[in-house]
Amino acid sequence: MATEFKHLVVAKFKDGVAVEGLLKEMEKMASEIDSVMSFEWGQDIESLEMLRQGFTHAFLMIFKSKEDFAAFAGHPKHVEFSATFSTAIDKVVVLDFPAVLAKPPA
Repeated sequence: MATEFKHLVVAKFKDGVAVEGLLKEMEKMASEIDSVMSFEWGQDIESLEMLRQGFTHAFLMIFKSKEDFAAFAGHPKHVEFSATFSTAIDKVVVLDFPAVLAKPPA
């Protein structure tokens, strides 16, 4: 069985950025690119500031394979969105990894 490939982005937005609009653009982009199997995001509401280190939002995209992720990464809609996204963020962490399923869903 092929291993799913995940794209995890944790971001801190610059002050004054219209985050809601950016989130809508990101959702639209993910829905329009076929290689994206699923997309979810969340805003931190629980972590202590010391642990958060200023980061506020996490984004997770799941792909069937590393090849599907590569197709997404080079897709014109993703390239265009990335340019917009990079100007809106103060700090970012990006991890792209094959998933190891340690505990399957019940």
